[in-house]
Amino acid sequence: MNRQDAPPIEASALQKLLQEEFDACIKEITEAVNTARPGAIISDSEEPVRVATAKLRQKIFEKALQMKTIAAEQAAFSPSEQDRRRKKNPSQ
Repeated sequence: MNRQDAPPIEASALQKLLQEEFDACIKEITEAVNTARPGAIISDSEEPVRVATAKLRQKIFEKALQMKTIAAEQAAFSPSEQDRRRKKNPSQ
């Protein structure tokens, strides 16, 4: 199976898988902004916000890759997918 044969992943499924991580990120950001000193909100919260969003970005990418890998594996072993590939390339 090549890259073009891997089924797409659904944004809504990825969103559902990441809801807890998103909520935790928003909580960390809110806490960082709320605990920053008056007049120093940016300087006090910038690094914690960067760290929180970096963790979320990593989780998003990990889950998306995991979903794509699982979808590709399922397609590779799916009888309907194998039939579709045989029709495209009868020599298989």
